[in-house]
Amino acid sequence: MKNKLLTVVVGSQNPVKINAAKSAIATVFPNAMVTCQGMHAPSNVADQPMTEKETRLGAVNRVNYCQQHAKANFYVAIEGGVEQFEDGAATFAYVVIQSENQRSIGRSANLPLPKSIFESLVQGEELGHVMDRVFNTDNIKQKGGAMALLTNNNVTRESVYTLALILALAPFMNEQLFNA
Repeated sequence: MKNKLLTVVVGSQNPVKINAAKSAIATVFPNAMVTCQGMHAPSNVADQPMTEKETRLGAVNRVNYCQQHAKANFYVAIEGGVEQFEDGAATFAYVVIQSENQRSIGRSANLPLPKSIFESLVQGEELGHVMDRVFNTDNIKQKGGAMALLTNNNVTRESVYTLALILALAPFMNEQLFNA
């Protein structure tokens, strides 16, 4: 794929998600030129998904919308959510990557959430807004996110999304194994 142009449409206008998608695709296809643009794509789920199932559905809905409304080599959607797991509340993201004839769905690692923050989410707030209030930041969801704040910047929202996307791209890198 020497110097081939790959176009990517991301189901969000959030620069963190757009940058993560571009970075992941460029990493996996190092000889390609990657262009990446975001578009508003409705998730058709709550602004703050509260379960894995709802979070996954939001990502799938966003990628389906992109595929119906744009032309690209890849369509990418990332949906952040939270859930109360057996070992405590955590935030994570689902990622969906779609090409013309192949789809892969992946998930990021969990980031444990303090009980007080999770309780604010149960009361109807969004994680980004709660983190801004607790840490006195502004629009953290378009920056390092809760990931950066709770890990002392050892990871960021973008780095976690990029890794999840690279993992979800495995079927595209090994089509002969996944399509056998």
